[in-house]
Amino acid sequence: MSENPEYSFVIPAYNEEANIKTLYERIVSLMQNISENWEMIFVNDGSTDNTISVFKELTEKDKRIKYINLSRNFGHQAALSAGLKFAKGNAVISMDCDLQDPPEIVARMIKKWKKGNHIVYARRKNFRKDNFLKRLGSKIYYRLMGKFTRIEIPRNVGDFRLIDRKVLKEINTMPEHSRYLRGMVAWTGFKHDFVDYERPDRQKGESNYTLGKLARLGMDGVFNFSMLPLRIGFILGLISIISGFGLLLYQIWDVFINGVYYHLYKWLVVILFIFMGFMFMLLWIIGEYIGKIYDDVRQRPLYVIDETKNINPQES
Repeated sequence: MSENPEYSFVIPAYNEEANIKTLYERIVSLMQNISENWEMIFVNDGSTDNTISVFKELTEKDKRIKYINLSRNFGHQAALSAGLKFAKGNAVISMDCDLQDPPEIVARMIKKWKKGNHIVYARRKNFRKDNFLKRLGSKIYYRLMGKFTRIEIPRNVGDFRLIDRKVLKEINTMPEHSRYLRGMVAWTGFKHDFVDYERPDRQKGESNYTLGKLARLGMDGVFNFSMLPLRIGFILGLISIISGFGLLLYQIWDVFINGVYYHLYKWLVVILFIFMGFMFMLLWIIGEYIGKIYDDVRQRPLYVIDETKNINPQES
C-alpha cells in the first residue's frame, strides 16, 4: 500500500450495511482499469446497524481500505469533513454510500481532472422522485441561491465530486462549524467542469436525509454564503413603511376630499401586525447568525473520533 496514493475515495456512511460491500466491489472493479494506487476512507457517522462491522471486515482483507469511526452521529457534512482531513490522494473523490452516486462515473471525472480541472462536479440530469416537498423545496432553494448568493454554487450537484489536492488543502483550513461543503468548494474559485449522469434510485436501505436534515443543510448554505435573509428583512421593512405611508395618504385623501371619517386605530392595528411579523422574522435571522458565531467561538471540535483502522489520527 502506497503512503501517498494518487486517488482517495471519501465515503461517509450512516446505517448503510446493505450497500457497503457492493460499493466496494464496484470501486475495486473500476480502479483496476485506472490505477492500483488508491485508498478508500469510510467514515461511520454513529450508525446503529452493523456498518462498522462491515468496515472492519473490509479493512482486514484490503489494506487500501480505511475507516474512521465517530463517537456518535455528527451529521453528513461533519463526517465528510473528517474523511477529507485524512485523505492523502492527489485527487479526492467524495461520494455517498447509498449507490445513488455511481462509481463508474468517476472514470469520466478523472479524465476531466487530468485535463487541468481542479474541481469536477457530478451533475444530475434527472431529479429525485421520492418526495414532492423535497423536489419543490430543492428547486426553489437553488433558484434563490443562484440569484442572491455571493458566489456561484452549481445547480443539481451534491457532494459527489472530485477535487484536486490544491482544493483539499484550502477546504481543510476552513475553520467554520456550520459546514456547507458544496458552497465551500465553489468558494475556492478553482477551475471546474461537470460530468452529467442519470442518478439511480436507491435500491437498499432508506434515505438518511430527512426533510428536516435537508432544511438544516439548506439553511447552512443560505446563512453561510448569502445575505438573502438580511435582504428579506430589509425588503419586508421597506414594504411595511411604504404600506404605512400609503394608508396614511389614503386616509388624508378620503377625509379631506370625500369627507369620510376613519378611525385611525383601525389602520394602526394592521400596520402594527405587519411590523410585529417583521420584527419576529428579524429576531429569528439575528438569532441564526448569533448561533453560528456562538458555535465557532466555543471552539469545540467538529467531530470526535472513537477509533480508526489503517489511519494514523496524528496525521490529520
